[in-house]
Amino acid sequence: MGIYDVTSSEDEKDIEKLNLLTSTQIVIHDALKKIGYNQEMYELLKEPLRMSDVRIPVRMDDGSTKIFSGFRAQHNDAVGPTMGGVRFHPQVTANEVKALSMWMSLKCGIADLPFGGGKGAILCNPRTMSFGELERLSRGYVRAISQIVGPTKDIPAPDIYTNSQIMAWMMDEYSRLRQFGSSGFITGKPLVLGGSEGREKAGAKGVTICIEEAAKKRGMKVKGARVIVQGFGNAGSYIAKFMHDAGAIVVGISDVYGALYNPDGLNINYLLDRRDSFGTVTSLFEGTITNKELLEQECDVLVPAAISNQITAENASNIKAGIVVEAANGPTTLEATNILTDRGILLVPDVLAGAGGVTVSYFEWVQNKQGLYWSEDEVEVKLRSKLIKSFHDIYHLSQTSNVNMRLAAYMVGVRKMAEASLFRGWV
Repeated sequence: MGIYDVTSSEDEKDIEKLNLLTSTQIVIHDALKKIGYNQEMYELLKEPLRMSDVRIPVRMDDGSTKIFSGFRAQHNDAVGPTMGGVRFHPQVTANEVKALSMWMSLKCGIADLPFGGGKGAILCNPRTMSFGELERLSRGYVRAISQIVGPTKDIPAPDIYTNSQIMAWMMDEYSRLRQFGSSGFITGKPLVLGGSEGREKAGAKGVTICIEEAAKKRGMKVKGARVIVQGFGNAGSYIAKFMHDAGAIVVGISDVYGALYNPDGLNINYLLDRRDSFGTVTSLFEGTITNKELLEQECDVLVPAAISNQITAENASNIKAGIVVEAANGPTTLEATNILTDRGILLVPDVLAGAGGVTVSYFEWVQNKQGLYWSEDEVEVKLRSKLIKSFHDIYHLSQTSNVNMRLAAYMVGVRKMAEASLFRGWV
């Protein structure tokens, strides 16, 4: 049987995750070629320098012991320590974690941060686990990776289904192992443990800034613009809230169970009040549509903020938005990117739109080192300054080099990493 001769849905998911890695490698290859680097540089950057697989024994509430699998990828540390989130998810794969670590490197390069990309994950379903089981799993993961992480090595952060409480458990476990203050080991912590103002909202704030800048390029006012947000988790719910507060009309939202669409606008505050901790709300309402149907509804701005591979060659021609801003990782395939670009749709790629979270994680790391903490307004001013510059640099490069925004973003994101690797003599 060949690699693509699959028969089960699980095999199909594995191929999908492999395709995320392959797609990332293709664009990195093209970006390096565009800025003048050879095949040797691509061979260095096409996969993480280090990929750790760990097994985590956890005592469950019923007295049994369950073994969980986990990963930690460190893509490239030529510029500085690696940094990136830890996700808890039942379908995460090693290839997905590799791709995510590479995207983190690109985000750091785009935002001009002194970091490379890292990413971690644990195969688990947090919806079915108790508070105590999640704590024991979080602490076990830190024990498993403690030798390869640290404030000057690799800095974890929140991601899908992880939050400030889980970061607090991880920080506490690390401090027990290392026996010294370790607030800089991890970001996304509670404020009382050295977290940063604005970190929880940072990913959504970065997407919102990119929407505002994209709207300016299209001569569109945010006030009155019709917005669809696919996904109503931490990022999606905040994006919908920020857009609503800016005067936009949020006409569609979705979660894992379905989608709500109203061309006259949804009552976002009402939906936020009824959203559960996992970002689900649509099951409370009748007349829902599917996530697939939501993507093809009338709107001015479409924000895929759910999972990967949502806009494909099959539905890209049906997208009616003039602007697509990727809040999720890899929501648009390469084929769909070309279709959208050819149709004149402005696509703001994930590695740019999603750089807000890692930027404020960097701010948190800096504040921990200095022992000096900033207000939420100060954090937003600094974040806005970085992302607006990044947006305009990438937009200008896409115009002058006659490439789409994704390739332009990769060209900017990979340059610093490649240059640092060259100076170090790695290539």
